[in-house]
Amino acid sequence: MTTLVVGGHSRNIGKTSVAAGLIGAFPELGWTALEITQYGHGICSINGRECGCAVEEHAHAVTEERDAAARSDTARFLAAGARRSFWVRTKQGQLESALPEVLPLVGSAGYVMIESNSILRFLDPDLYIVVLGYGVSDFKPSALEFLGRADAAVAVGDPRRRPAWAERVERVLGNVPSFRAAPPEYVPQGLVDFVASRLRLCGRGSARTR
Repeated sequence: MTTLVVGGHSRNIGKTSVAAGLIGAFPELGWTALEITQYGHGICSINGRECGCAVEEHAHAVTEERDAAARSDTARFLAAGARRSFWVRTKQGQLESALPEVLPLVGSAGYVMIESNSILRFLDPDLYIVVLGYGVSDFKPSALEFLGRADAAVAVGDPRRRPAWAERVERVLGNVPSFRAAPPEYVPQGLVDFVASRLRLCGRGSARTR
């Protein structure tokens, strides 16, 4: 298998658009796509609603999206050309509980696209792309934790805008290739060419569980 992970530092910065755009750039690869969502305290993994379930209850849920016309991120993956698309929901910090279901999905596919930061605790992908939204000040700890493992960055918006995290993040990334994205275009040709070159290098079987 060849595994690509797309992560980012906050919500609504274009992670799904980047992942879907890359699937659409290489539809012939027959992607299996996963979106991983971790809910905070009091929100149930089964339905994403408030719930009084105990910590050990409803720890995770995995559902397959089958309708490419649905209004969901996983439907966008299908519409872009993914062969299969799954939504993985877990309670905050309990992604490990879902691995017995997630890893067989990953292991049985030729090419896998995962939208998540936290999966990097358990998987060494062939390629990790971090999305940076220069108009968003929030920066999740999980994104900072894995920033040093990024193979490429996508800078969304105007990098001349300098949120508080910008200098530190750019210092950590160093010489990592960075590609400018101007919405509604989230996947510039330079990023497509970079991923294509890495896919040729990756081949199959290089992603490993940690």
